[in-house]
Amino acid sequence: QVRLVESGGGLVQAGGSLRLSCRASGRAFSNYAMGWFRQAPGKEREFVASISWSRRSTYYADSVKGRFTISRDNAENTVDLQMNSLKPEDTAVYYCAAQRDIRPTSDVDYWGQGTQVTVSS
Repeated sequence: QVRLVESGGGLVQAGGSLRLSCRASGRAFSNYAMGWFRQAPGKEREFVASISWSRRSTYYADSVKGRFTISRDNAENTVDLQMNSLKPEDTAVYYCAAQRDIRPTSDVDYWGQGTQVTVSS
C-alpha cells in the first residue's frame, strides 16, 4: 500500500515557477516508477513526467520538455516536479502517481489527491 500526498500548487503568473512535491508513505515506494499527471477542466488526464526508481531514467511529455524537471529522493520518499516558464495552458490539477514502469502508458497503482496549479496570463 502506498499513500501519496501532493503539495506546492498555487497561483502564478505566466513565465513564473512552481515546485510540486509528493510525499509517499509505505514501504513499497522504491519499487515504483513515479510520475506526474495533470487534468485541465473539460479535458482528460494526461501524462506530464515520470522517473524510474533508480533515478537513471526520466520521461517527459513534449509539451513540458525543457521547462519541467522531475526528481525523487528515495530516502525521503518524495518526488518533486520543478515547473519553470509556466504558461496558462499548464493550468490544471496535478496528480502524483505510482506507476508500474516509466512509460507514460504504464498502469498506475496509486494516485494522490491532486493539487491545483493556476497560471494567469
